[in-house]
Amino acid sequence: MDSRSLGLLGGVLAVGLVIAAVITGSAIRDFRISDRFVEVKGLAEREVAADLAIWPIAYQLSAGSLDELRRAIEDADEAVVAFLKLRGFTDEEITPNPPRITDQWLYSVENQRPANRYTAERSLTLKSTSVEAALRALQESSELIGQGVVLTPNWGQAAQFLFTGLNSIKPEMIAEATADARRAANQFAADSEATIGPIRSARQGFFSINERDPSTPEVKVVRVVTTIEYILE
Repeated sequence: MDSRSLGLLGGVLAVGLVIAAVITGSAIRDFRISDRFVEVKGLAEREVAADLAIWPIAYQLSAGSLDELRRAIEDADEAVVAFLKLRGFTDEEITPNPPRITDQWLYSVENQRPANRYTAERSLTLKSTSVEAALRALQESSELIGQGVVLTPNWGQAAQFLFTGLNSIKPEMIAEATADARRAANQFAADSEATIGPIRSARQGFFSINERDPSTPEVKVVRVVTTIEYILE
C-alpha cells in the first residue's frame, strides 16, 4: 500500500474515532442526566359520608318445643319489622336470615336438662341507602328490648356503614396526589439548584377507606398515595 493510501486510511480512522467519541460522550451525558432523579410521594385525602348501611339485627329465643320456638321467632320478627317500618324502611330493605336452632337436651344428662329444650339465634338484616335513618334506628333499638326481643351481645357493633362511590372520586384524588407529589419534587429541586424534568416512572398506591373515628362510623376517610420519579435537569 502506497503512502497516499495509508494517509487516506488514517484520515478515515481519525474521523471515525472522532464520531465515536462524540456518540459515546453524548450517551454518557444522557445516562448521567437520566440517572439524576428524585422520588417523591403525593398524598390525597378526602372525608366522605357513607352511602350504604348494613345492620344485622340479631336476637336470641328459647322455648320448650319447636312449635313454641316457631311462634316465638314469628313474634320477634314481627316486632323488629314493625320497629323498622315505623322509621320509614320498606320490606325490600329487610331480609330475614335462617335461624340457628340448638337442642340443649341433645348432649345433656337427664337430671341437668334446662327447662327450655330449644334455643335459636335469629337475625333480620337491614340494608339501606338511608344512612341517617339507619343511624337513628340503631340509637333507638333499645326499644326492642322493652318489647321482649332479646338482642344478642355486641349486636350494635355488627352494623356497617359503607362508602360505595369510590369510582366517582378516583380521578380527582389521583390528580390531587400527583399535584402534591410535584410540589414536593419542585421543592427538592429548588433546594438542589436543579429543575424538574419529565416523569421517569409513576406508581399509584391502593385506595383505603377507613372510619374517621369510632364514634362516627358513617364518616369515612378516603386516602391514596402516589409515588413518582422525576428526572432532575
